[in-house]
Amino acid sequence: MQSQFKYKLAFIAQKKMNFRFIFLSFLVLQAAVAYAENPLPKATWYRYYDSKGVANISTNVTPNHIRHGYEALDQNMQVIRRNRAYNTEADIKQAPQRAAHAKQQATDLKLKKAYGNSQVALAKRNDALGNIKKQIAFQQDQLKQLQTDRIYFKRQQIEHLRKAENIPVSLKTTIENNQKNIEAKRTMIQSLQINYRKTQAEYDNIIARLKALE
Repeated sequence: MQSQFKYKLAFIAQKKMNFRFIFLSFLVLQAAVAYAENPLPKATWYRYYDSKGVANISTNVTPNHIRHGYEALDQNMQVIRRNRAYNTEADIKQAPQRAAHAKQQATDLKLKKAYGNSQVALAKRNDALGNIKKQIAFQQDQLKQLQTDRIYFKRQQIEHLRKAENIPVSLKTTIENNQKNIEAKRTMIQSLQINYRKTQAEYDNIIARLKALE
């Protein structure tokens, strides 16, 4: 007998819960239908208050509205939204920041178009640095050869001096040209090394920026 009574109580409680759920669902559905049939009203009037506190109303937004800040009103003169006054000083102060942000966005867009992602940029960096390394190695080999040639030419010069002979003009010219070529190669190697470091730094910045955008 007692078990049947408990069963009835549980059944009644379950029915109440079901009724509450159905009722809440009905309210949510009713609210959704009401919103669909009556969306937020559109602005009909625009009102601002001047420095003397006088209300000015018009059907469109004027520079004075923007300067003082204004309220958007519906056809019943009820406030829909409020817009703050335009602050000239704040806008001027923020101008450099906005310009920098716009410049960064333009740069980011160019990076994405050029590389797509950081992995592509990494591969291109490695290719670029690899090519510069090859050029440096080639120039260093030529420098070594010029230095070896110089030793040979200087020995010839010393041999003429040892024999108390006049140094041939052609040998003097060869030694001078050899020295100029050595200096040119050293300058070229130094320039390539600078280019290597610059290229590496540029690509590292690009890769870091692309990673930040991913």
